[in-house]
Amino acid sequence: MIAHSTSESSEAYIALGANLGDREQTLLEALTLLDAHPHISVLRCSALYETEPVGYVDQPAFLNMATAVQTTLLPEQLLTELLDIETRLGRVRDIRWGPRTVDLDLLWMDGETSDTERLQLPHPRMGERAFVLVPLADIVTEDEHSGLYTFVQSSLSVLDGKDGIQLWKTCNWPIESGLSGS
Repeated sequence: MIAHSTSESSEAYIALGANLGDREQTLLEALTLLDAHPHISVLRCSALYETEPVGYVDQPAFLNMATAVQTTLLPEQLLTELLDIETRLGRVRDIRWGPRTVDLDLLWMDGETSDTERLQLPHPRMGERAFVLVPLADIVTEDEHSGLYTFVQSSLSVLDGKDGIQLWKTCNWPIESGLSGS
C-alpha cells in the first residue's frame, strides 16, 4: 500500500453503523482494526447512538457513531481499508440500505474533494442524516475544522428526524474494556 510521505497526514471523519449481531462489539472491533492499521490512528470517537433505520425500514435498529482518524493514506486508499474492515467483520451487501453487521462511510477528509463512481467527498448525504450528524457533532471542533463544524451545526439546526436517535452509551478512546487486536 502506497501512502503519503510519512510527514504528510490528514484528519478524516468516518461514520460507523451496525444493526446485526453484537452491534456494540462490532463497532468497537472496527475502531480497533482501524487503529491497528500502520497508516491510521483513531484520535477520538463519538458516543454510540441507537437509531431507527432509514430507507429500508423493515430491519432492526442501528447503533451509530463517528470517529476522527489521522492517516497518511490517500482518500481512495482509506476507502479501500474501510471496505476491507467491513468484509473482515462479515458485511454482506445484498439489500440497499438493508441490515448489516457493519457500515463504514468516509465522510470528510481535510477538505479533500472527490466525485468518482467509487468515492464522493465530502459524503453527499451526510447533511441529510441525523444518524451521521449527531455523532459527528460530538467530535468535530470549531477550532480545528471550522468549515466542517459550521456545516454540521447548520445542518443539524434545520434537520427533521432527530427524534429517532437515542444516546446508547459513551465511548472512550482508547477502549479500556480489554479489547485487543489479537
